[in-house]
Amino acid sequence: MSTGQTNRTRTSIRALQVIILGLTLIVLGRIFYLQIVEYEVYAALGQENSVRQEYVDPARGLIYDRNGNLIVDNEPIFSITITPSLFDKSNIPLLADLLGVSDSLLTTKVQEAQQYSWHRTSRLFTEIDFPTFSAVQENLWQLPGIGHQIESKRHYPTEMKASHLLGYLREANENEYRQSETIRLGDKIGKSGLEMIYEDSLRGELGIRYLKVNAFGQALGEFEGNEIGRNPEQGSNIITTIDTELQIFAEKLMEGKRGAVVAMNPNTGAILAMVSSPTYDLSKLAGRLDQDYWQAINADSTTPLYNRAISSRQPPGSTFKPLMGIIGLHMGIITPQTKIYNSGAYVRGRAYRDLAPVGEYDLKKAITFSSNTYFFSLMDKIASQGKLNEWSSLVKDFGLGVASNVDLPNANSGLIPDSTYLNRRLGERRWGLGDLINFGVGQGMVSVSPIQIAQMTSIFANGGYRVKPHLVQVFKHPDGSISRLRTESTRIDWLRDEYLEVVKAGMRGVVTEGSGRWYANHPNIEIAGKTGTAQNPHGMDHGWFTSYAPLDNPEIVVTAFVENAGFASTSAAPIASLVIEKYLQGEITRPYVYDYVLNFEPKEEEDEQPAPQLNQPAQNE
Repeated sequence: MSTGQTNRTRTSIRALQVIILGLTLIVLGRIFYLQIVEYEVYAALGQENSVRQEYVDPARGLIYDRNGNLIVDNEPIFSITITPSLFDKSNIPLLADLLGVSDSLLTTKVQEAQQYSWHRTSRLFTEIDFPTFSAVQENLWQLPGIGHQIESKRHYPTEMKASHLLGYLREANENEYRQSETIRLGDKIGKSGLEMIYEDSLRGELGIRYLKVNAFGQALGEFEGNEIGRNPEQGSNIITTIDTELQIFAEKLMEGKRGAVVAMNPNTGAILAMVSSPTYDLSKLAGRLDQDYWQAINADSTTPLYNRAISSRQPPGSTFKPLMGIIGLHMGIITPQTKIYNSGAYVRGRAYRDLAPVGEYDLKKAITFSSNTYFFSLMDKIASQGKLNEWSSLVKDFGLGVASNVDLPNANSGLIPDSTYLNRRLGERRWGLGDLINFGVGQGMVSVSPIQIAQMTSIFANGGYRVKPHLVQVFKHPDGSISRLRTESTRIDWLRDEYLEVVKAGMRGVVTEGSGRWYANHPNIEIAGKTGTAQNPHGMDHGWFTSYAPLDNPEIVVTAFVENAGFASTSAAPIASLVIEKYLQGEITRPYVYDYVLNFEPKEEEDEQPAPQLNQPAQNE
């Protein structure tokens, strides 16, 4: 071997030695860093090989009424959990026997847990009674992979039902927990009402804890040095606008009836009470679902899960007439002094019936005595002048035919037709005056929900501001901070005070002279209102009454809607007036009206029997 080759070999060997030495120093340095410098961090992480990670559910936020009374809280329940990778399926018969369920049901639940995650712990059964829970606990040594959690379910400490307001919780479905980083198999989430709308605020944030486990996966206690875990954060508490006492009272008035009541502050939009009847029992939907009850209320022909206060679409009937008057004044088609003669029917191609007494009517009198002829004539002129679309736009300014934006799910926008809609529904140029004239008395294609009529009435009461109906006013966060929701209102810039004056005078007349005088008039409270009948082709007509009080400085608007009840003056009007009386006076001083409502029976005849001490009700509404 030549001298040159020898030198090159030695150089290569030295280079290789340097590389090996360098790599060795790097590895040793890294070991020193991990074992000495970062010992506390990585020692804890290393322990995860012998510990089990568990999620800790946060306490769900509480719900209070406007006066600080607790209306929804939490009570503890026991849940059985499973970690599928540690569970031996041969133990299914033993566990099923302890839980008191069939092997097939347990097998299905185990498969669901496996599909969710093989290694993550998830709920197997919730709301286990204490004897069953104890029996499982005593046999955990035979059931690797089975554990437990102490959780909570919703509890309702007052007599108030408010089921359509508060809403219920149900287990998240597969799509919901697959699409979420925070929702797990078995987690319950809001499925209706405020629980659904404010789910993110009420839910809180999950905590994480680590438990020491043995070779069988059985917990041996908390893992010390649990700095890699985190505490759960409670959900935010909610303070609502609901007046519990008023809500309970309104619910009592609606027992045995189908319909809705909405009571709200006309100046802020705060909902004081909201009832949809029939209702359902929230307590039976808390915790483990009562399957028989759930199936029963879903199959019930009276649809108790349906929130009639915000989701129903009904013709507003004569409650629409005050708004028609305002629009007629704004368009210049009528003045407060414009008089129209009622002969008992408005004839335009055919006769449109009018139950108001024969005679001349100006706007105030037409509202007070609910003359159909006056408003048929007004709608006739609007349509004949090609102002249908302008009319539709003006109506929508009052919250009809558009979203109310109330903080509840499934609110219906209703329908206020325009030419585009009629072309789509009936065909181009295939509609005419006969399709439009009924709009003037709140019939035909016009449809609204009770909360929309309450919103419209609030505009009359507060002097021209459209307020947003809402149920929540304050959030109290876990860190002690408070968030207040801002009241939203919009001035209707084209609405003049003189328009409102004549309409409000007419609505006051309804209660003192018209169809509302028998059951809505109160000796100590000046109430203004309007009755209305929604025609029903499938049975008795529906009754409306929308109202506000006191007359000069309104504090409350109440809209009542009763299905298949016949005349509004004897069905809806007494309910609304009692709610007003209860709110403003704190007590009922007309027991005969209260007893009449509780024992109300619908009548189609025009010679309805009045409550004791009252005279015969008017026949026109």
